[in-house]
Amino acid sequence: MKPLQWRRPARQDAMTAAKWYERQAGLPTGERFLSALAAGLAHVRRNPAAGSPRYAALLRVGDLRFWPLKGFPYLIFYIEREQHTDVWRVLHAQRDIPTWMGAAP
Repeated sequence: MKPLQWRRPARQDAMTAAKWYERQAGLPTGERFLSALAAGLAHVRRNPAAGSPRYAALLRVGDLRFWPLKGFPYLIFYIEREQHTDVWRVLHAQRDIPTWMGAAP
């Protein structure tokens, strides 16, 4: 398994979502979101090719893939590199993904 390397926007996305769930539904829901995120990231580490490349052509980022979180409407966007897996964003599935991904460095 390759290590994960987070981009700053991905970390911000994850923390913003966890805090939102905590404010809206309480600490246990925020913690469940973080657990779902951890499980999704573990899956990505074990099986990086399993994610969908659906947005790769649209965004012109050839190796971009995403994996959905179980139980939450969020997507982990990442690129498998030779030495690591680059986590680009963690976005709500109902967002305008191309616009939000445009903010990724």
